[in-house]
Amino acid sequence: MVNDELRKKTQETANQLFGKGIKMDPPYLTWKEFDRDLANDLSLFITGNLYSRTVLSLPERQMAACAMLAALRATDELKLHVNAALNVGCDPRKIAEIFFQLATYAGMPAVNEALHVYQDVLRERGEWPIK
Repeated sequence: MVNDELRKKTQETANQLFGKGIKMDPPYLTWKEFDRDLANDLSLFITGNLYSRTVLSLPERQMAACAMLAALRATDELKLHVNAALNVGCDPRKIAEIFFQLATYAGMPAVNEALHVYQDVLRERGEWPIK
């Protein structure tokens, strides 16, 4: 049985990350269509336990997530996490810099894809061009 404190922490963290900005369905909704209980367990673990840890701040955690997703060329997830990074106060110029850093490790196609995703998110949020 999951305690109320974990559920509350999960919801608070999810709201900080995904509560504003672009409108897109989170992966949780797809997971839930296949297995509601497993979807809840994954959400509680990822958002309630992992993302709410304080070793890394939410902005640091989101910048790491953006770098990894961009390197993996996981563009749908990247869109979600770029938006979350902006929601928790990541500097837009630093996010772009992270994507340029990919050139050395993942190649220019990954850089280009990441920048296109980033630009789409910024446009959708009404924040393009970067100031």
